[in-house]
Amino acid sequence: MSARDARFDGQFITGVHSTGIYCRPSCPATTPKAVNVSFYLTAAAAHEAGLRACKRCLPDAVPGSPEWNVRDDLAARAMRLIADGEVERSGVPGLAARLGYTPRHLGRVLQQELGAGPLALARAQRAQTARELLVNTQLPLTDIAFAAGFGSIRQFNETVAA
Repeated sequence: MSARDARFDGQFITGVHSTGIYCRPSCPATTPKAVNVSFYLTAAAAHEAGLRACKRCLPDAVPGSPEWNVRDDLAARAMRLIADGEVERSGVPGLAARLGYTPRHLGRVLQQELGAGPLALARAQRAQTARELLVNTQLPLTDIAFAAGFGSIRQFNETVAA
């Protein structure tokens, strides 16, 4: 519990009686004193003991559901929208609004989960599309640049050079 090891999520639930909350072992909240902690096998058992679910780690979520790993789910949904061209159509603020988050929070989550922000991910997606078109078609480079979603030839050239 002190290590906040996610491998133990689903194995047991920790109940903190001083706060009246039960959490997953990986909860980012401050580690409670050992005298205030009880361990339960299920969230239902902790609830029956008079504790309520933590709002940070959502211990009552089912493994595999979007609520179980909110950050991973957000990153996956953002990547699907980026691949569909949402950043080109409405920019990062539009992408964030469509996902229901602020642009700053979306950028922070993508940076932590994937190692790059939304603009870099969109640029990489355009570069991958351009690569596939270069290999599989006989189109001129100008047509490939615009078909891949680049706004200008200069932007295409800078991305390819990088």
